[in-house]
Amino acid sequence: MTASADAEATVEGETPEDDVGGVNPEDDVEMGFFDHLGELRYRLIRSLYGLIPGVAVGWIFREELLGALIEPFRLGWVSVGMEGDPKLVFLNPIDPFVAYLKIALMVGVLIGGPWLFWQLWAFIAPGLYRKEKRLAIPFVLIATLFFVGGLSFGYYVVFPLAFEYFLEFAVILPGGVTLEPTIAISEILTFEVRMLLAFGIVFELPVVISFMALAGIVNWKQLLRFSRWWVLIATILSSLLTPPDVGSQLLMLGPLIFLWFVSVFFAWVIGRKKVD
Repeated sequence: MTASADAEATVEGETPEDDVGGVNPEDDVEMGFFDHLGELRYRLIRSLYGLIPGVAVGWIFREELLGALIEPFRLGWVSVGMEGDPKLVFLNPIDPFVAYLKIALMVGVLIGGPWLFWQLWAFIAPGLYRKEKRLAIPFVLIATLFFVGGLSFGYYVVFPLAFEYFLEFAVILPGGVTLEPTIAISEILTFEVRMLLAFGIVFELPVVISFMALAGIVNWKQLLRFSRWWVLIATILSSLLTPPDVGSQLLMLGPLIFLWFVSVFFAWVIGRKKVD
């Protein structure tokens, strides 16, 4: 609250502490647009520093991690009864290097996740109240947990189903022509990294909605009324974040709808605590 607002409150018989929640935001300093941009730039640079150790670890264990990433593809290959062992090819001499670099960056994001979320919290914290700032550590832990949960869901649930579904199209066509898969390492890693990051981000929905409910921006009744529109938004997001096939889109759409109602429940719990 600024000095002029304090004066108005005093005239009306109120104290400066009669603000939302009974506590004023700390360090209430007016910041211009370029000040916010400068702070955002500072936080982004610090976020990049946090990725470096994870990228180094990912590069050191790149071959083992590549083997783990293509394991769902191998299992799908076996489950549909494909002959021989699965093979990955590269069409460009630098494709393996780029593939390993993608893996290293993904590991950097995974290991540096808590640091990234901490920098996000540090960026928004100046506009929060003292009691809300105390949620920094829970926010970082819960956001990291949900992000890892999204990655795990994509790897252990979506990938086996998706690869088994896609490889079933490898058949012998009428006339004796064989429709045989030749998978390039760049294509399969682009698919997997895109899907994993998409599920990791999508699983942050309850964290974002809970924060908005805690800040008083939304409540559970508003979220519940918005549910029908969320189904439409989720359908559009699923089509944008996944490959253009119905199976992958449904695998994304289901969690989006489920997580929305989990968010509504969290907002309801937060609303009850505020009332109490």
